[in-house]
Amino acid sequence: MTFSGDWTLANYTTLARLVEQVQRNNLSNVSLEVSQLGRVDTAGASLLVKLAGSTALVQALRVSDLGTEQTALITTVASAMEATEHPAPKSNPILAFLASTGEKVTAVARLAWLLAGFIGETLATLFYILPRPSRWRFTPFVAAVHDTGLNALPIVALLTFLVGAVVAFLGATVLQDFGATIYTVNLVAFSFLREFGVLLAAILLAGRTASSFTAHIGAMKVNEELDAIRTLGLNPVELLVVPKVLAMMVSLPVLTFVGMISGMIGGAVVCAITLEIPPSQYMAIVERDIGLTHFLVGIGKAPVFAFLIAVIGCLEGFKVSGSAQSVGEHTTSSVVQSIFMVILLDSIAALFFMEMGW
Repeated sequence: MTFSGDWTLANYTTLARLVEQVQRNNLSNVSLEVSQLGRVDTAGASLLVKLAGSTALVQALRVSDLGTEQTALITTVASAMEATEHPAPKSNPILAFLASTGEKVTAVARLAWLLAGFIGETLATLFYILPRPSRWRFTPFVAAVHDTGLNALPIVALLTFLVGAVVAFLGATVLQDFGATIYTVNLVAFSFLREFGVLLAAILLAGRTASSFTAHIGAMKVNEELDAIRTLGLNPVELLVVPKVLAMMVSLPVLTFVGMISGMIGGAVVCAITLEIPPSQYMAIVERDIGLTHFLVGIGKAPVFAFLIAVIGCLEGFKVSGSAQSVGEHTTSSVVQSIFMVILLDSIAALFFMEMGW
């Protein structure tokens, strides 16, 4: 078989069609002649190897008087195409599972370590500036309160109102079988004062505000504004984190209170419509059967949840690596971590308060 002419990318389509035709004829054990080859590039060399095979082609090159550059190019392409990937070693599934579990545990431990360190840095900065009113930053604090509290007020009120109505419907349906529908009032008031009010408000802020904090600080890091702040001798934690944390610790208790009231109003509407319990009787039952302790237990968890949500959102913003994709990834991570921490702490608090009899 004699190869001639230019085997270049410009002729690739025609040459590829010819190679397919020759391969159909199964021309094996034929001698190769490559001395008449013209110009050859990588695309043409790959077709030569595909047609003749790397070993036979290299042997034909050794006995030909083809140019040095062409010989070197074809030999290199033949060597590259001859190389086969080494199969991956078989791994023990038990060891692979243990390794994967270890990596995840290490990542969680590293995340907890970073969060603990950032909480310590935030508290140290907060306690440093509290006795120094000249360093208080009222403008970002008020802006953060407006963003995290006032703007979130309608959605929190609406959501808790609807959940309160759903809880009342469920309670009325279940308690009707026992002739105890009057206790629907206790169910709604008890659940919203202790758990649902603060939990729904915290989850809403975790999804809405933590992502906002991460995106804000992450965008500043992408634009190198954080480096500019440090260059000016300012502390980013004092300038960006502390006002947001304080604003959240003010906003969430207010939103929790609004959530409690809205949920109980939703329950009162359902009780008035389906159970014929008038609002005056509803309020009288709440006043008679529901103690102040339940309200204090619910509202007392709000500042703790607010602090954690704000700190996680800001920390994820500082962890942005400098690209828009990283901003999106850490925004998602801040929401997931915030909601997980809120539910975890609420579960621990519920068990603790139950054991304490509060």
